[in-house]
Amino acid sequence: MVQAPTQTLTLEEFLKLPETKPASEYIDGEIIQKPMPQGKHSKLQGKLVTTINDIVEEQKIALALPELRCTFGGRSIVPNVVVFAWDRIPLDEDGDIANVFAAAPDWTIEILSPEQSQTKVTGKILHCLKYGTKLGWLVDPGEKSVLIYPPGQQPELLEQPEDVLPVPDLMKDFRLTVADLFGWLKVVKG
Repeated sequence: MVQAPTQTLTLEEFLKLPETKPASEYIDGEIIQKPMPQGKHSKLQGKLVTTINDIVEEQKIALALPELRCTFGGRSIVPNVVVFAWDRIPLDEDGDIANVFAAAPDWTIEILSPEQSQTKVTGKILHCLKYGTKLGWLVDPGEKSVLIYPPGQQPELLEQPEDVLPVPDLMKDFRLTVADLFGWLKVVKG
């Protein structure tokens, strides 16, 4: 069950709190704990991160990361999957990937859990788009559909197996259909 919003804190006060499991997010002055991922959610999240990184990481095009805290525009959110263009990945003083990401991702992917509010999850995607994200996906495993959120355009619902899911321009070699995405949920036992 998703935790109800708690007392109002400033963003700075929230960021000093210890991390929770599952993660908590800071949205409009409230702390909201995300639901614990379940089987379908976890499978899709893991395959998306791996599949995207197999195409873009070695070529230093982009990097996909699961459950990464991104703090920008007065909020601190933890999308299910974020993709950052290679030249936008923050580094620490040693040249390693930074722990703090104070920017909107280039691509945000949310996977709807059964107990989540689609409106609240959509609000997180729209927040990302407002601050420069180039594409948002809302994956609904229950409906086997994906709502696509391009910046400045009307969302598009893709639910036919042959529908090709759009990706940001930096990922031009990535091709995935609705059938491919939800086919990852099948488990064939020996």
